Amino acid sequence: MKRFEAVVGGICLGAWLLAALFLFVQNSDFARYPPPRGLFPLAAATGWVAGNLYVVRSRLVPMGRRGLLSLYLGGPPGLLWLYWSMIPATVRLQSPLAPILALGIFAVFFGVPVSLRSFPGGR
Repeated sequence: MKRFEAVVGGICLGAWLLAALFLFVQNSDFARYPPPRGLFPLAAATGWVAGNLYVVRSRLVPMGRRGLLSLYLGGPPGLLWLYWSMIPATVRLQSPLAPILALGIFAVFFGVPVSLRSFPGGR
């Protein structure tokens, strides 16, 4: 495992832990909450970046692709859950399927670069 994967794994693990903390400890003293409309663009951008990083790193890193796939497919959704957990509970209750849809958007945007790397035009 290279240093880059350790950094990515640490950031994603921290995001998952902070998301769990925010879900269990909901503090109403925060002055500003993130807008809930930003979840889907964040999911698309995170999926696209994670998919492209996986394609690039799977060519360069000699470790198995399965370990890289689990890191890049399982880690970045922690950022989505962190964003979702920072939204107030009243807003989260109004749209209960939003995190599932965000994970679907992440998976689609992750799968596009991964599926296109095997075409003859790809490197």
